[in-house]
Amino acid sequence: MSDITPADRWALLPAGIREQADGYVLQDARMRAIRVVFEAGRARGMGLHEAQLVVHERYLRYGDSIARTPRSPIDLESLAARAAGLPGRVVAVEAVWDGDTVHDWFVDLLAVTAEPAGEHRLATIHTDPAAAAGRAGRALAARLAVPFHFASPDTPDDEAPRRRP
Repeated sequence: MSDITPADRWALLPAGIREQADGYVLQDARMRAIRVVFEAGRARGMGLHEAQLVVHERYLRYGDSIARTPRSPIDLESLAARAAGLPGRVVAVEAVWDGDTVHDWFVDLLAVTAEPAGEHRLATIHTDPAAAAGRAGRALAARLAVPFHFASPDTPDDEAPRRRP
């Protein structure tokens, strides 16, 4: 099926599957849409990569009609409120790169707690992630009087050294 376009692959799917996949796309549930297309398309020779391309084309078709998942608030008051509600005492704030095929690179802003020990995601930052995470993380760490750690602020690196107690 390598010469077939995503639109052609889409047309090969039953109408009910197309309707369900479009419903997931319009809800910004990309992985659910890919799963539906992949499972139904597998019998027609469609692999996972082709299913991803089909769903990507559906995202392009619907554009601004998609109900996008709201962005995490990164203002100081919102972050401080989230940190205050965590179990345990916040002992550090850390920014960590992550990425996937859907969102490309992004940064998770984490609160590191003690008693109980743990990491808690305060925000996921997609737009200008390094600069925004650096500003927000430094401000929150200063507010909480704890250290801030961002091992790789200049280059996306999900294997950069993590904060150690």
